[in-house]
Amino acid sequence: MPKPTHRRGPGREREKSEFDQYILDLARVTRVTEGGKQLSFRACVVIGDRKGRVGYGVAKGADVQLGVDKAARQARKNLITVPIINETIPHRVVCKFKAATIMLKPAPRGSGIIAGGAVRAVLEFAGVPNVSSKILGKTKNKIVVVKATFEALKSFKRAAVEKANQKSQPIQPKPVEQKVEAKKE
Repeated sequence: MPKPTHRRGPGREREKSEFDQYILDLARVTRVTEGGKQLSFRACVVIGDRKGRVGYGVAKGADVQLGVDKAARQARKNLITVPIINETIPHRVVCKFKAATIMLKPAPRGSGIIAGGAVRAVLEFAGVPNVSSKILGKTKNKIVVVKATFEALKSFKRAAVEKANQKSQPIQPKPVEQKVEAKKE
């Protein structure tokens, strides 16, 4: 008897997610137990809608796909909203998390994302078009840098966040009166 070609059944195709995802770090890790070494894969995934919402997740799985799926599920639970004012962040912020210190600064329109590695991925998926950043700490650990970036994005002043929320609400347009010119014949 021939095997079916599709496993999910008719009409059960994987739907397009509202979030884009990026595998930031993938590592093969082992745990030594009584019976020998147990191999697993650790994945760090950044997700975002490029409209102000971004999240990250770190998880392990028996194979790469399981680790990535678990990390993406965790990232959906850790979503934050980034305030964007005039196509950049509200103000300069410096944040330390463990060995990583991150500085984020507003940048003028047209400068783009000036950032390295893990910080760039987070800011791109958050949808911040213009920002300048610098990793000031001594660490090269991508996961710690991502956590420091998230702490920095959470630490904006409340007044700046409220100002961003006011600007994001749609303004009711005034009705435009059209001038109709009579044709002279």
